[in-house]
Amino acid sequence: MSRGGIIFWFVLLIAAGAVLGWSYGVRGKAEMQFANEVSLARVEAARIQRDVEMFTDGIAPPRVPFHVALEEMGLDPAVAARIAAVAQRSFDLRHFRAGNKLVIGRGVLGDLREVRYRIDADRELVIALKTPEKAQASGATQSSQSAQSSRTEESSRRAGSSRRAESSQRPESPERSEETRSTQTVENAQAGDFHSEIRTIPSETETAGVSGTIQGSLFESVIAAGEKPELAMRLAEIFGWDLDFYTDPRPRDTFRIVVEKKKFENGETAAYGRILVAEYNNAGRPYRAVLFHDVTGHPAYFTPDGKAMKKAFLHSPLKFAAAITSHFSAHRFHPILKEYRPHLGIDYAAPIGTPVQTIGDGRVTFAGRKGGAGNLIEIQHTNGYTTYYMHLSRVLVHAGQHVEQGQRIGLVGMTGLATGPHLDFRIQQRGQFLNFERLGLPTADPVSKRDWTEFATARDAAMTHMPETPAQPGTTVVAKNAKPRRSRGAD
Repeated sequence: MSRGGIIFWFVLLIAAGAVLGWSYGVRGKAEMQFANEVSLARVEAARIQRDVEMFTDGIAPPRVPFHVALEEMGLDPAVAARIAAVAQRSFDLRHFRAGNKLVIGRGVLGDLREVRYRIDADRELVIALKTPEKAQASGATQSSQSAQSSRTEESSRRAGSSRRAESSQRPESPERSEETRSTQTVENAQAGDFHSEIRTIPSETETAGVSGTIQGSLFESVIAAGEKPELAMRLAEIFGWDLDFYTDPRPRDTFRIVVEKKKFENGETAAYGRILVAEYNNAGRPYRAVLFHDVTGHPAYFTPDGKAMKKAFLHSPLKFAAAITSHFSAHRFHPILKEYRPHLGIDYAAPIGTPVQTIGDGRVTFAGRKGGAGNLIEIQHTNGYTTYYMHLSRVLVHAGQHVEQGQRIGLVGMTGLATGPHLDFRIQQRGQFLNFERLGLPTADPVSKRDWTEFATARDAAMTHMPETPAQPGTTVVAKNAKPRRSRGAD
């Protein structure tokens, strides 16, 4: 072989060795990187298993105890019973209420981590696994008490401690360690290793504007604006002296409200505070109300020019509207007696059990059965007025009792001379029956002159939060929320 050939093969061997060494190096680095990634994945999986919780939200069902509600959300009956026993230490479960929020938190393997029950807008009951700190504190307390009561038990604890120390010296793989912790977590849940406490729910109050257009009912439109039915009830109460929200609303009516909202950290509305100013435009006629106080210092609503919204009487004896089946008349054919006679009241058709409210403050002068009127309530008011509520299925007040405007006094029925469930409502002044549908309702006192400056300041401040008038028909906007403005910090 020539000298050149020898050199060629020598160089080739060196190059081959270099390539082989480089490939082994690359492979080693890849294997090391893979091992690191596997290790990191194990650590991340352990972290997820330890820290990540998945929550199941529910609503407390009616007429069931706390532990049954937990069972209906998937907990084992034995575990649910133990959770209820732990919860009872911090909260009287006799006050467990249907409709409140109930949340169960589980780990990624399905192990129970915590249970939350919202008591009210400010507090929640939390039943959770004991943290290491609390478990150690609990163990230390129990050890101290046992040491004072028994030396024998102290020796047993030391022996047990030694055995645990020996066991801890044995090597244990990461997979086995995680499996053990998972098993212990499930066992803790089954053994009731939980603690309970009542926590204050962080929240803040902000002033927000809400507006909408009536499409259907007031309730539906308020819900379409992203709010709760409670706000519709509040709005109906404010304008209840001028409007009957079951008969007066018309399509394309609009409403605007400035209300204080108590909100949780997640943005959920916890509760409504004061409605500072409200407007309802009914068939082109606007009604406006501003929150202030009356001469006695109690909260009351007034028109922007200071006139009281409150009337001596409500617009209707039924909080929920009903069709009028018989009007005030001096000559009406009686469906049972089969003769023409005066009908000195108004008949409201409504299902049996519909709440009946007194239209004004007064004193009950009669409550009981009376002839063809069936179950009857008579209430005496100021200025010589007396109101009558007939054919009730149930009477909720008694003679001599003082009642306040809007108070529930009975339930609609069909007692006495009645062909169907309805309320026969009558009003009398100084012995003369009046047509309630045409009666001009007297108002309460207006804003006093000495309070006018304060009222005007409060009115103008509230109006700065008023949202824009909702879009008119032809646009796609039905209802919306105005951007809230925070008025104060966390409660």
